[in-house]
Amino acid sequence: MDWQQLVAQLFPQGHSITETAQFLSGSAQVDGNTVTVVGTTGHTPIGIEIALAQAQAILATVRQHPGRPIVILVDTQGQRLRHRDEMLGINSYMAHLGKCIELARRQGHKIIGLVYDQALSGGFITSGLMADACYALPQATIRVMGLPAMARITKVPEERLTELAKDNPVFAPGPENYRRMGGIAEIWSGDLAVQLQQALAAVSNQDQRAALGQQRGGRNWSQRVVTAIVDGVDVQPA
Repeated sequence: MDWQQLVAQLFPQGHSITETAQFLSGSAQVDGNTVTVVGTTGHTPIGIEIALAQAQAILATVRQHPGRPIVILVDTQGQRLRHRDEMLGINSYMAHLGKCIELARRQGHKIIGLVYDQALSGGFITSGLMADACYALPQATIRVMGLPAMARITKVPEERLTELAKDNPVFAPGPENYRRMGGIAEIWSGDLAVQLQQALAAVSNQDQRAALGQQRGGRNWSQRVVTAIVDGVDVQPA
């Protein structure tokens, strides 16, 4: 789904979203209220320019529209792998974007992420995964690292990783596996405008991902470790 079709379905009450060099920004109406919209399109990699543009749009919302909800539309092939970006400190730009999203949250802005196409590696971690809750469309492609790259880094044969991915969502791409792990709150289909309204109404300032992962059987230890740390007890094997 291209971004124009997406926003027409998400915001039937109207919007002023524009695209500049694959960066999306603007505002839209949701259930009679205005939200800020930032995001990317065209599977664009996140380089220093887009990371900074998204951060600037979020900071402008914090300054000019206190408390206004923010919707992040995600379609990225991940961090841009160029010598120029590395030399200019792309890691710092992406960290800055994440900090700006966290600042907005602490200032009372509800933040919803939606993966409508691709969501890969660092471009996803510092956008959709920084939201209060992140959702996805059924056809979305989501992965932090592809199995061939994972095999090269871990030295585990790709065939073995492929076998593990059949039963363990940690190794497998796709929105359903990320839903099982709690990284994706839900997968949307049907009336996207209604589901966005419901998501904004249900926003919690508590991170529910580890608990959801445990409930759904996708992350069996994360919440146990969190609970053990909070309670000051040892984690015992199941």
